[in-house]
Amino acid sequence: MGRDARRPSAATVEAARAGRRGAMDTLLAESLPLVYNVVGRALHGRTDADRTVEEAMLQVEHGLDDLPDPAAFRSWLAAVAMRQVRERWRARQDSPLLALADEAGSDFVDLTILRLELSGQQAEVARATRWLEPEDRDVLSLWWLETAGELTRAELAAACGLTSQHATVRVQRMKARLDAARSVVRALSAVPRCPLLTDLIRHWDGLPDPHWRKRVARHTRECPLCERQWHDMRSVEVLLVGLGLVPPSAGFAERLSPGRHPQLSPQP
Repeated sequence: MGRDARRPSAATVEAARAGRRGAMDTLLAESLPLVYNVVGRALHGRTDADRTVEEAMLQVEHGLDDLPDPAAFRSWLAAVAMRQVRERWRARQDSPLLALADEAGSDFVDLTILRLELSGQQAEVARATRWLEPEDRDVLSLWWLETAGELTRAELAAACGLTSQHATVRVQRMKARLDAARSVVRALSAVPRCPLLTDLIRHWDGLPDPHWRKRVARHTRECPLCERQWHDMRSVEVLLVGLGLVPPSAGFAERLSPGRHPQLSPQP
């Protein structure tokens, strides 16, 4: 299925806003994959990521009247997803118990590698995303879809509430940190591992963390042995271009279908 075939048309959006059941069914079904990918990559698939997707889909169903232009539905949809992600991050900051529960969740990185059958440097990029700050994950989740051909730069900027110029600056900064994280992934998986690196991380708990990304990445730039981890690193754009969306599981998509989820059932 081509990219355009996955995009709800302005006519479908208008019909859904008018209350046509079939149009709302189509709109929600075609919206779910993008929302699932934005939320999953930004939250890394924690235990409440599915619930965050559900909340975003409810916003799509009940908030269409707030959409000023049906032709701008794609960027509005991405913005709805990002708003729910940020609300989830705020809830995690306010609730240590929720944060601990979230850490036990499934990992969207593993789902990405498995369902898109990634290997080599593509899988390396996916693993490196675990080391980014939450604000970089927000940008990454949209930029990954831009690179894969699912969003335009204008749609990314609109979803972030930024000008195109500011969005470009945010993307460039995120990419620099992502490349640093790739060097970290390589250095930590090297066999044998650099003895100086082993000594550096002796107090590390083994979980990806932005603080340790900075420390290990600095080591890879300064260490003659680990500096080679930066060699032969292909451009992220080249690695991700044309990749499709990670499909939601059949059970999850079915659970959110309007006919089976009372809250997502369109009005007649």
